[in-house]
Amino acid sequence: QVQLVESGGGLVQAGGSLRLSCVASGRTLSSDAMGWFRQSPANGREFIASMLLSDGQTYYGDSVKGRFILSTDNAKNTVYLQMNSLKPEDTATYYCAARSRMGGVVEWKYWGQGTQVTVSQ
Repeated sequence: QVQLVESGGGLVQAGGSLRLSCVASGRTLSSDAMGWFRQSPANGREFIASMLLSDGQTYYGDSVKGRFILSTDNAKNTVYLQMNSLKPEDTATYYCAARSRMGGVVEWKYWGQGTQVTVSQ
């Protein structure tokens, strides 16, 4: 129903910046929120940021508050994650996700393929 494709990952030095992009297609109006998560061997899966599509309210995980910014370009059906002041601990595979709400049940139902971010010291 919803397809997500991430891009923008790569290798960056500590203190640097990187911007990830996620292009959504399909039945995008069926989602009520967009978000970013990351997966690493050290920390498992972590919530990074999300935005409620109804009012634009954003939420950030404690580990990235003040450093990462989620934004959207509705005309392009694209969500971005601007990552600043990167740390080696940010090294992970980053995933874009779309949330579905049906019958009062909320689920991060749709996921992209992931893009690798590696931060060197």
